[in-house]
Amino acid sequence: MAVPLFNLAPGLNVSRLSLGTMTFGEQNSLQQSFRLLDEAYGAGVNFIDTAEMYPVPQRRATQGRSEKYIGRWLKERKVPRDRVVLATKITGPSGEMTWIRGGPVCLDAKNILEAIDSSLSRMQTDYIDLQQIHWPDRYVPMFGEIEYDPDRQLTSVPIEEQLDALGRAVDAGKVRYIGLSNETPYGLMKFIEIAKYGQFPRIVSVQNSYNLLCRTFDSGLAECCHHEGIRLLAYSPTAMGILSGKYFSPDGGPKGARMNRYRGRYSEGESRYNLSKVTVKSAAQEYVDIALKYNLRPASLAIAFVLARPLVASAVFGVTEESQLREALEIDVVHAKNPSPCP
Repeated sequence: MAVPLFNLAPGLNVSRLSLGTMTFGEQNSLQQSFRLLDEAYGAGVNFIDTAEMYPVPQRRATQGRSEKYIGRWLKERKVPRDRVVLATKITGPSGEMTWIRGGPVCLDAKNILEAIDSSLSRMQTDYIDLQQIHWPDRYVPMFGEIEYDPDRQLTSVPIEEQLDALGRAVDAGKVRYIGLSNETPYGLMKFIEIAKYGQFPRIVSVQNSYNLLCRTFDSGLAECCHHEGIRLLAYSPTAMGILSGKYFSPDGGPKGARMNRYRGRYSEGESRYNLSKVTVKSAAQEYVDIALKYNLRPASLAIAFVLARPLVASAVFGVTEESQLREALEIDVVHAKNPSPCP
C-alpha cells in the first residue's frame, strides 16, 4: 500500500510522510540507514529530507554524512532519480559550526551557492528538488524561544541577495524549488513580496516544528500560508519522541533514545521539549493516555493529528529503528486500504 502523495508544486508530488535523516551518520550506521531508506521507499515514501549540517548532534567529524549516505543509497540501490524527492537545507549563521564555511558567518550569495554545490556533490546528484534555508540569516526567536527581543537585532544579508543566489541555482538546473525553515510570518511574507517584485523564484513551502505540543504555526503562519498557497512541512510530529510515550517509563526511557543518549547536546530538545517543565510533561502524558485509552499507538495518534491539519503537505519524521518506521507507516496503510469510507 503506497503512501499518498501531495502536489507541493508543479511536477513536485511528495509523499505525505517524509523521512527525516538527521540521525544518519550518528545514531544510524550506513547499513542501518540503508535499511530504513529501503523500507520507506518500498512503502511509497518518496520524500527524503536532510541538511548539510546533519547528522545531529553536529560535529566536525560527521558533518555532511547524512547527505553522503543518501547519495550512496541512490547510487548503490540504482534508484531512479526522478522517483525520489530530495530536500536539503543550507545552514544559517552559527558561531558554533566553524567547520561549515567558517561558522557559517552569514547566508550571503557566496555561502548559498557553495552550500548547494557541496550538497550536490555529497548526494551524487545533478539537482536538488527542494532547497531550503535551515533558519533565517536575521535574528528571530526559535528552537523554544517565544519572545522577540529588539535588542538582539543583527545586520543581516538582504533577502534580495539570498533570492538572487537561489534563483541562479534554479536557472542553472541545480535546484527545482525553494523553501524556508524555522521561519516567521514576517520572514515568509518578505520572501514572497521580494520574489514577486524582483522576479525571483517563489517559496513553495515552510518547514517548521508542528505537533500536539507545538502549534506556533497556527498563530500567524497558518494565515499567511493559506492566502499565499504555501504548505507546511511539519517536522518533529512526535515532539522528538516525547509523544510516543517512551520517556514516561519509570526509568526515563531507553538509554539509547535520542534525548537520553545526547543529554546536554540537544539544544532544541532541551529548550522546547523539556520534560522537567510541568506543563510539557502533563500535556504530553495526557495525549499519550488518550491514545492508550483507545488502544492506539501514541506515535501514530501524534502523526495522524499532524496529517489531518489542512495546511500540512507532509510530516517530516525521523526514526532510528525499523519498528518505529513501520509504526509511522501504519496510518497511511489504513487510509490506502479504506480511502474516505464515509464521504
